[in-house]
Amino acid sequence: MAVLGRGEGHGGISILHALGAGYGATASISLSTRVQLRDSPVKKEPKDTHGLIPAVVETWTGAGHPLPDSEELHWAVRSDIPIGRGLKSSAALSVACIRALCDATETELENYQIVDIAADAQLACACSFTGSVDDSWSAVEPGWKVVDPNVPAAEGVLMEGQIEESQDWTILILDRGPRIIEPEPERFQMHASQFQQAITAVEQEKIFNAMIQNGRAVAAALGDAPGRKACGDMSILGCRVSTISGSGPAIVLILPVAQQSSIRRVKQTIEPRDWELIETTFRTSEA
Repeated sequence: MAVLGRGEGHGGISILHALGAGYGATASISLSTRVQLRDSPVKKEPKDTHGLIPAVVETWTGAGHPLPDSEELHWAVRSDIPIGRGLKSSAALSVACIRALCDATETELENYQIVDIAADAQLACACSFTGSVDDSWSAVEPGWKVVDPNVPAAEGVLMEGQIEESQDWTILILDRGPRIIEPEPERFQMHASQFQQAITAVEQEKIFNAMIQNGRAVAAALGDAPGRKACGDMSILGCRVSTISGSGPAIVLILPVAQQSSIRRVKQTIEPRDWELIETTFRTSEA
């Protein structure tokens, strides 16, 4: 059994939800998905309920790129990004697979080309309403970008930057379990005025404030009253940000690293709720 290629993509947390805001924005985090492309079956088949991996392969060939010279192609996937929680697992998997195909075929692509293929694949398998262009950018590059999902990736980046003093922040992710409430585009559009507050904050480069406003608008669009209440509860404990990422249900908390007492209080508070806790950081480099 030979490994033909390897690839990696990263997760992210939402700044703007494209369904409600019209523009998407995501900040890259250190959680990742790693794949190996092999020429023989793997012990554990990847969980791919949407058929995203075949969609990536089809989109790859549809863009005119070659497949590896092998009779069979099999995928091994390892990930620390929970699936279906709003943490950009689909974008991370798409990007990881594209990079593995690049590695296997000695194909060199610019990052915007990777983003375009990833977005097209997510649209093709219907795991995203918008293509999740901002999510794919966060899977490829560190920092954050505001993107227009309606144009090619090379033309769609409207703003970009890094989280200021990112090393001073701890990210705690509260995994409330699998998604129960599915997003409906019409409900997001009904709350456009709330999403506008997040857009205004981004325009002022107040990224944390944008995350908070976006999360409140998402909770309203989803009718996720328990999520909104949980965010409020966590903010009282000293969180700089307490928000819902993506279409949920994961809740993201951002706290100063120096405030270990606040971090301990948060952990003690969520312990009885039987939620999984994931601790990570903002991604600031390609490494």
